[in-house]
Amino acid sequence: MTAPANGPLRVGELRPSQLLHTYGVGSVADLPNLSVMVLGLDRWELDKATVLTEDRLLAAVRRRLGQQVTTLRTPPHMPETTDPFGEWTRVGVPVGLFPRWLRCSREQCNQLAPASSGLFELDEQYFRPENTRYVHTCFGQGRGRPTAVPARFLIACRAGHMDDFPWMYFVHRGAEHPPGCTLTLVERGTTGEAANVFVQCSCPNVPARSMAEAMGLRGERELPACRGHHPHLGTFDACPEQVRTIALGATNSWFAAQLRVFSLPRAEEPLAQAVQENWQHLEPLALVPQEAAKMLLPTQQCWPELEQYGLDAVWEEVNKEAQRRADQHVVRSADDDGEEFDLATPEWQAFTATHERQLPDFTTAGERVPAVAEEWLERVVLVHRLREVAALTGFTRIDAPEWMPQDDLSDQAAPLTSEPPTWIPCAELRGEGVFLKFREEKLAAWETRDDVRAREAQLKRAYWMWCAARGVEPNWPGIRYVLLHTFSHVLIREFALECGYGASGIGERIYARPGEQPMAGILLYTAAPDSEGTLGGLVSLGRSGRLGAALEQALVAARLCSSDPLCAEHDPTVHGRLHGAACHACLFAAETSCERGNHMLDRALLVDTLAGNHGAFFV
Repeated sequence: MTAPANGPLRVGELRPSQLLHTYGVGSVADLPNLSVMVLGLDRWELDKATVLTEDRLLAAVRRRLGQQVTTLRTPPHMPETTDPFGEWTRVGVPVGLFPRWLRCSREQCNQLAPASSGLFELDEQYFRPENTRYVHTCFGQGRGRPTAVPARFLIACRAGHMDDFPWMYFVHRGAEHPPGCTLTLVERGTTGEAANVFVQCSCPNVPARSMAEAMGLRGERELPACRGHHPHLGTFDACPEQVRTIALGATNSWFAAQLRVFSLPRAEEPLAQAVQENWQHLEPLALVPQEAAKMLLPTQQCWPELEQYGLDAVWEEVNKEAQRRADQHVVRSADDDGEEFDLATPEWQAFTATHERQLPDFTTAGERVPAVAEEWLERVVLVHRLREVAALTGFTRIDAPEWMPQDDLSDQAAPLTSEPPTWIPCAELRGEGVFLKFREEKLAAWETRDDVRAREAQLKRAYWMWCAARGVEPNWPGIRYVLLHTFSHVLIREFALECGYGASGIGERIYARPGEQPMAGILLYTAAPDSEGTLGGLVSLGRSGRLGAALEQALVAARLCSSDPLCAEHDPTVHGRLHGAACHACLFAAETSCERGNHMLDRALLVDTLAGNHGAFFV
């Protein structure tokens, strides 16, 4: 937001990680007395934004958004200070008021009008920015004036556009309205549902309209054509999509389109790893004479990370890396295909490597497979330290981005900037995890069973129906993925009961691919945005003595759901669902945990259920 005379006005606080997952560019953030939209990257100030180095992620981002993307950056950082009027109050992410229609909260008033109408004033609270608000001048003085709250409804379309609800158009049913008429928005009842919310015009012959008439398929016919508005950019595009009414704060108003990678080892020694990670800063020094280069090394941005190894050792490793790259003719660019863009394969190779790693951002140790799982589980790896970097590449509205073709996502997702972006916001998390690798021969044999193929055919029919209904290009992940994904969810629930982390704090990464280079494994991990990450509670569950019991208990719990027999007998083809025997009572996880939005799940592939055996892997 912008104060009229004093420049940017601080109106609240968000965690940096929220700017990627919950309140990213184009999303609406609901503050205590304001509702604001995070503006596009064109408006961000980068003086306090830190550049992150993650070559694999940058290559994938360039593949999706274009070669003009040169850097990954964290959101602007606010230094800690006790000075309420210091420069730190002007460091942050720019936002704008949205929705721009406000309603007086005084019960006798309820007037509805745009913030620009002159009926509302901005009441600035510099000492407590969370109290900043708009007030209506209809009653009282000073702080006694009633707060103007955001209008409860918006319109949006599947192309990512969003706009203020067309209040005048709606109440007048698309007809012309006389100048000077005023609107009120009142609730009749205590439920707060749309049917009890009415918009009334001061025109004598215009009846009040319930907001229920603007909802659903019928309501779409009551709304005007989409204007192609991107409020975060201030632009308008041609758009053929039909707008629909959504409530302020609705979960389908903003979905992040992200790319995520784990930082993988590039070398066996910590110093060599650090030099390779910061090579973009160190490469120019390799061409400078030794004495001059040693003088310049401490001035580099990455020097705090390298200082612990000593100046001579760092310079020697820089020379080794320069020679190694010259010998191998290594050219790192976003034009690299294959491994640089295939994010899963390098991670799979790192987790399944036979030797342990002891690096600051990637520490692994092998663990003995529990006796109860030796038949189907090949390897257990304890990941004591890992670093995850996520990049926000765009966003969608109405439909989540995981159901769009990944190669075409740049065309489907709404943009973060008005021009092609040159940088992308990122967040880094550090944590721990447990990696489980299934026996390939056991899984391959299971895939060929007749009952498994019959269940897969049923799930695929439902999947195709779902895609056809939404115009989404089918991309069936395979029955192997459904099995591993289901197993991951039952284990997340069991781990959450034992390790102390909430189920919403445990994430998953599924590695499932048949063929010549097969993958069959899962990684359950938890991560936090601080420098130290987490405290080992999840890794401790990967120990052989505890993991065996957790696996047995998870599979026993999966056999019965409190919603059975309805859950076990669920036929996904009836309504075109993307899950078989699965529901909130047994398998569904938090949005922050599941990489597929609680789709591609089926207990019947895991264990016998009340409906019988339909291809259970664990008989």
